[in-house]
Amino acid sequence: PGTSPAQAAPRQASQASPSQASASQASQASHDLTSLVIALLKSVLYRDDDAALWEALLNLQARVRDYVAVLALDLVLDEAEGYAFLRARPQSDDDDAPKLPRLVPRRPLSFQLSLLLALLRKKLAEFDASGGDTRLILSREAVAELVRVFMPAGSNESRLMDLVETQLNKIVELGFVRKLKSSGNRAQSPSYEVRRILKAFVDAQWLGEFDQRLASYQAHLGSST
Repeated sequence: PGTSPAQAAPRQASQASPSQASASQASQASHDLTSLVIALLKSVLYRDDDAALWEALLNLQARVRDYVAVLALDLVLDEAEGYAFLRARPQSDDDDAPKLPRLVPRRPLSFQLSLLLALLRKKLAEFDASGGDTRLILSREAVAELVRVFMPAGSNESRLMDLVETQLNKIVELGFVRKLKSSGNRAQSPSYEVRRILKAFVDAQWLGEFDQRLASYQAHLGSST
């Protein structure tokens, strides 16, 4: 599942102030087309992580799209949410068409990982509907409460926490969650920010079928216990 690319608004040179124009030129000078494509091939690009690189991408996005199109990739850019990544184009159904190698590999997800991603996506939708802060931050205990209902009755608490932390670390590696730095108190449990790119991978249609999917998850858990 995914969302359509969000097109960045065109920037009128005549409307830009001298300081804005110089900043734009500086970002393009330090980040050329090659450095942008390499950064995108490595991972997701976030506005909050590198403002200069993000600004360069907005200015050069048309050239980036043309460049990666030759590699059978599409640029997915959401300016409102502040993220961009490359998505492989679907393979042709024509048996005679050449099968190109994937530059962006698919990563198979386990049942537990898929469940946690689905629960985090639903939590993000509820959070957005509340109209509060723009950053959804959850403690490890709060994440554990999301999955507790899907665990067998009488599950060991320590084992549950270990499972949740293991799955969260994997989701951090995938780029859907960011682990926040602790305040220095070792006794304090870690907190995690749910990154908004998750919305691009779990779209509204998929989320609309969430209850049905959860029923199948519970049935799976019931059959495995």
